Amino acid sequence: MVPYITLSDQIKKLHHSQRSDTFVKQLRTAVREGAFMAADLPARFPLPKQYSKRGSDVIYNRTVRDMVIDATPAFEAWFETVNRELTPSRTGGRIKVSAEAIEAGLVDFKALAAQTREKMGTSFKKRQALGKSRATTDKTKAPPKKAVVKPNKK
Repeated sequence: MVPYITLSDQIKKLHHSQRSDTFVKQLRTAVREGAFMAADLPARFPLPKQYSKRGSDVIYNRTVRDMVIDATPAFEAWFETVNRELTPSRTGGRIKVSAEAIEAGLVDFKALAAQTREKMGTSFKKRQALGKSRATTDKTKAPPKKAVVKPNKK
């Protein structure tokens, strides 16, 4: 039995859903060029990408015709390559650290864990040093000041 997958299910696996229209175009081109086999289905489904009309607050989705794809190793390799290409590379700015960013591979988890460990170690050392500086012995403690009594002037 040959496993088949649908285009609508495969789009859900994209790392960057706003590039789904580009993915559909590249998939149709690859099928046309014979990279792997796929067939059109009569059903349509909405793309996850959201479009907005210029000068308006209207947001809408496009629908495309679904396809059934032969899930061969060639298709899987093609999908991984295209998915990686469609994921935006971050050249500037900071990535907000979140579980989603870590799962998507935008943040290096091992580097983040090492940074957290270093930060926690530094903070611990600072607290230890502060505690030691405040824990002075009686010998080093300054003697209490004597109260000076001023005579009353009448």
